[in-house]
Amino acid sequence: MARKFQRFGEPNSDATSEINISPLIDVVFILLIFFIVTTVFVEETGVEVNKPKAATQQDLERNSILIGITPGGQVFYGGREIGIDGVRPTVSRLLLQESMPVIIQADRAAPTESTVQVLDEAKMGGAQQVFVSTVND
Repeated sequence: MARKFQRFGEPNSDATSEINISPLIDVVFILLIFFIVTTVFVEETGVEVNKPKAATQQDLERNSILIGITPGGQVFYGGREIGIDGVRPTVSRLLLQESMPVIIQADRAAPTESTVQVLDEAKMGGAQQVFVSTVND
């Protein structure tokens, strides 16, 4: 019986070459899960407001309660209108989960009275820190 030898670099007609990609897929899914779990989700107000300008402004932490006030005085949280009466229950419900600041994003044309009422309702809802969002000059 004759033995058949193959030299290095010559194609082997008997063997089929196959690349196993299942470990690569496992690594990709593990990375995907890692990035999903570590991502901080910010709840937007759901309305676009034209913020007033301020010379002094500071960046705040990303995990906060964002409340938007439109030029017509409508109050929004999470894309739905909650009204001024809905600010206190919304803030108190969200603060049960963890302590975080409340940021009011009032349009520059929004009535000052609406902004002050939202600020008062947020404080009565248990917020320790309430800020008004502005843009830098």
